[in-house]
Amino acid sequence: MRRAVIFDLDGVLVDSFAVMYEAFAVAYKEVVGDGPAPFDEYRRHLGRYFPDIMRIMGLPLEMEEPFVRESYRLASQVPVFDGVPELLTTLRARGFRLAVATGKSGPRARSLLGRLGLLPFFDHVIGSDEVARPKPAPDIVEHALDLLGFSPEQAVMVGDAPTDIASAHGAGVTSAGALWALSETDELLAAEPAVLLNRPADLLALCPSVPGD
Repeated sequence: MRRAVIFDLDGVLVDSFAVMYEAFAVAYKEVVGDGPAPFDEYRRHLGRYFPDIMRIMGLPLEMEEPFVRESYRLASQVPVFDGVPELLTTLRARGFRLAVATGKSGPRARSLLGRLGLLPFFDHVIGSDEVARPKPAPDIVEHALDLLGFSPEQAVMVGDAPTDIASAHGAGVTSAGALWALSETDELLAAEPAVLLNRPADLLALCPSVPGD
């Protein structure tokens, strides 16, 4: 019997790509200089912790400061995906406990969710700076399970990136691939999520009411 859902944040709960693009472009110009910011390559690594992405791409770690600054400044422009508030409301009504496990830092994730009015839905919001190894390692999902007090068999992890699916697999949690933000699905499908969700409400079929709630 499932009792918990662990969500990725960007591309699952919120459509943050436009804001990410602007913040990344500003950070690239400030630290690297003129020329097009390689956002397409950056987007392929989403789900990972920002400093890890910079290392993979061979970009200066100094980009993190302006990127985070601009992300905070633009946070009010991030839209919540259609159907997400209704999904979260229904899951709570069915007795589920909810967590976020994100590639963002914990303070930035909690700040964004607070500004968007979503923070009260979640028992825990965990950032990549709050575990020893960020995604695709299983640490962040395992930490969420520990905080929620459930076994892997009692939870599902919803993500839109291969790193999310790998983290769920490593933790022994059922993985659900969120398709609603993706224009190309090949990489996510290659990660072999256990379930595919075309829209947020599809998750409800996996999450019947918890007995006694």
